[in-house]
Parts: sequence; structure tokens; C-alpha cells
Amino acid sequence: MDVRGTGSATIETGLPVLDHLLERLVEVARFDVVLEVEPGGAEEEVAEAGSALGRALAEPMRSGRGYGSAMMTSSEALANVILEASQTPLLVSNVDLTEARIGGLGTDVARRFLERLAEGAGMTLHVRLLNGTDTQHVLEAIFKALGVALSQACEQRS
Repeated sequence: MDVRGTGSATIETGLPVLDHLLERLVEVARFDVVLEVEPGGAEEEVAEAGSALGRALAEPMRSGRGYGSAMMTSSEALANVILEASQTPLLVSNVDLTEARIGGLGTDVARRFLERLAEGAGMTLHVRLLNGTDTQHVLEAIFKALGVALSQACEQRS
């Protein structure tokens, strides 16, 4: 990972919807990322992708600003993400996509990914959905806002 990149992504998590969302995050954050997850069960692939990305972000966040926030949209969806490097990693979210069957899975894939990302990076992560009904738009808004907030958190201190 290069947090001072151009937004270039080579991502293969085994779950096309997650690959797309991470590509959007990387594009907005302007990170250069290569992420390949060893094939396995879909839920394990999601968890490992979150952990791997989190571990890669831990040091740039600690040596950088360490916090960030953003509000982004995708069509009717509007999401707010606020994050901060923390000794007690935590995800707090009002988004429940357990019924969405994202990628055909019966669990909330986005929540699992975000929980593991927060743990891997060592951050407190708040995700708020302010508006949105279409699952794809909701996820895009969240991941775009997450990309902007992570970019801010990794900025070099002056």
C-alpha cells in the first residue's frame, strides 16, 4: 500500500462486490493498493481483506494525522464516516444490511469487513447512514466516505 499514490488498485478478495467497493475507496483516497486474498470461504475472505487493509493502514495513520471525517453520496444515499486511531478498536454503525444478501451471503458483509478493518488499523470507526434505500448506493456512499476519511487520517503532520 502507498497512501501517497494515485488511486491505482489491484484487488482480488474473491467477492466481486467487495472488490468494487474497495476500488472505489482506493480511488477516492488516492491510495495505491495491491490486495489479494487467498481463496477460501466467502466470509473468511471478507474478514481477511479487512484485516489486511487495516494492518497496512495502521502505521500511516499513527505517523500521520490519525483522524479524519467525510460525508459522501451515491445517488440517494448519504453516509458520514468519522475515524480516529485508537488503542481500543471499535466499529459503531447505524447501518444494518443483514437482509441485503450482499454477494449472496446471509451476513452483513460490510459490517464484518469494517469491524476487521477497525481492528487491524487500531481505530475507532463511526459509520452513519443519513439517507439511502438502495443497498449498492448505500455501500458506495459508505466506502467513498471511508476513503476520504482514511486519506485525511494518513496525511503527514505539518
